[in-house]
Amino acid sequence: MQRWVLAAIGLAACHGGGTARSPLSLRGACAPAEYWADAACKPRGNAAEKLAEGKAALDAANVEAASSALDAAAKAGPLDHDANITLWEQRGIAASYIDDDANARAAFEMLLALDPGHFLSYLTSTKATFRFEKVRNETKAKSAPAVEVDWAFGQRVGSPIAIDVSVLADPKQFLHRATLFVRTRGETQWRAADLALGEPTKDHHLVLPAIQAARAVSLELYLKAYDDHGNEVLTWAQPTRPREIPLRYDPPRPWWQKWWVITIAGSVAVAGTAGIVYAVTREPPSTVSGGAMVH
Repeated sequence: MQRWVLAAIGLAACHGGGTARSPLSLRGACAPAEYWADAACKPRGNAAEKLAEGKAALDAANVEAASSALDAAAKAGPLDHDANITLWEQRGIAASYIDDDANARAAFEMLLALDPGHFLSYLTSTKATFRFEKVRNETKAKSAPAVEVDWAFGQRVGSPIAIDVSVLADPKQFLHRATLFVRTRGETQWRAADLALGEPTKDHHLVLPAIQAARAVSLELYLKAYDDHGNEVLTWAQPTRPREIPLRYDPPRPWWQKWWVITIAGSVAVAGTAGIVYAVTREPPSTVSGGAMVH
C-alpha cells in the first residue's frame, strides 16, 4: 500500500473518531410556527399570545395578572428563542416590581444566559433596571453558553460532508439537544439533522449526505439548541444569515484517463512487448548454418 494512501486513512480515522460513519438521514425542517417532537412537526401553543398578555399587564402595573399570564406562556408548549428571552425578561421585571429579589435575580441570570448582550428598555422601571444591571455586572466574568460548529476545508461535491459540533460552555446545564439545519445555497427548503448534546468539550462528529451537482456549490447551515423541555436556549447563526461551507467541484476525468482504461492499455502494451520478445528470441532463423560432407 502506498504511503499517501496510509496517510489518508489515518487522517480520516482521526477526524471521525477512528471509525467510519454512515451519512445521517435528513428530515424536512418544521415551519417557524411548529416544533419537532415524536418524529413529527407539531404546532406550537399560544405562548406568544400569553406573553403579550403578560407584558400588557405589567405595563398596567398589574403584577398578579402578569405573573399568571407568564406562567401560562411557559406551559403553552416549547418556546422559540425570542419568546424564551421575552418570558425571562418579563418574569424578572415582574419579580422586581414586588421586590422579590431572589426570583428577579434568577430570572435575569437565565435571561443573560439566553442572550448575553441583552439590555432592558430605558422605559422600564428603575426597580427592574437596577437589579438587572447588578446581575449583568456580576455575570460578566462568567462564561456564556456556547456551541461551536466546525468543518474541514476542501470538502467536495459528490462526497459526504463531515461536520463537528462541540459544546464549549454550558453553565446553566440546559444544552440538552440540538438541530443542525442545512440546505444548498439557492434552495428554499431547509433539511434538519438532530443530535443529543453532551458535556462541554465533547465533540459530536456528523456526516451529512453528499450533494450532487455539476459545479461548485455552498452548503448553508445554522443550529438551534434546546433544553430538556424543548425550549430554544441557544442559536448558532440564523436562517436569514447562515454560515456557508464551500464545496469544490472536481470535473470527471476523461474516459481515456480512467484507471480501468489505463490498466487495460498497460496490459495490452505488456502483452505486445512480451510477444515481440518471444518472436525475437524464439522464432527459428531463416537460414541454417553448417557444412556438407561428401563421401
